Amino acid sequence: MDRERFSEICGNTEQCRCNSGGIGTLSEKTMHAVLKYYLEPDVSRHEIRVGTNVVDILEDDGIIEIQTRNFFGLKKKFDALLAEYPITVVYPIAHVKWLCWIDPESGEVTKRRKSPKTGSACDCFLELRWILPYLKSEHLRFRILLIDLVEYRYLDGWSRNKKSGSTRYERVPESLYDEILIEKSEDFQKLMPENLPEPFTSAEFSKAAQISIFAARTGLRILFAVGAVEKCGKQKNAILYRKTASPPKAEPEAEVSSPG
Repeated sequence: MDRERFSEICGNTEQCRCNSGGIGTLSEKTMHAVLKYYLEPDVSRHEIRVGTNVVDILEDDGIIEIQTRNFFGLKKKFDALLAEYPITVVYPIAHVKWLCWIDPESGEVTKRRKSPKTGSACDCFLELRWILPYLKSEHLRFRILLIDLVEYRYLDGWSRNKKSGSTRYERVPESLYDEILIEKSEDFQKLMPENLPEPFTSAEFSKAAQISIFAARTGLRILFAVGAVEKCGKQKNAILYRKTASPPKAEPEAEVSSPG
């Protein structure tokens, strides 16, 4: 993680969008362009065709795919490429978010206001559910970036104030708060809140992670499937969970000296 370099890139987003040429980048969003340049400054590695697919970044040791939403759309690439190439999925999550509203008729933009919600790594569960069968693949890794950003939305929603159901126009990153790397099954425990009791229910998980009960149950289904948590009983009608203990590290074999 290089927060200083990330901030420098965010301060020059136009250059990022110009430098990040390649197939299909004409309507590329700012977030995607910034992340691509942060992850790989060499633009000759951007937007490379591999077979019938175009990947965001092709490194010597594998593929990097930046997915700002819609993990369901990754299935086709996984089916085509995951058996042959290690793939790292990079997923940005809004940590501290400032909101600006755009009047779709006049184009007027409001002053930015801070959203009361602070994002966390747990916010990836609702996307990970779409690729659950792939999560135990040895070729698949995740790099989750918590980013402070400004989000621009159109005032075109269905509610009285036009905000509920509104259309997101753009997300402009400003700084990098944290990165979480998931390379193996036990690393999925990094997505769990630290203040969980032991054992815990889905309701307690929801409260500790500050996510909806649906997201909490979805997250626990994922964590159980990859072996990061285990079921350990019931509390009335609620299933109890606990973290799966990490397997003990193998002791190095002692050298046996030859007789004589």
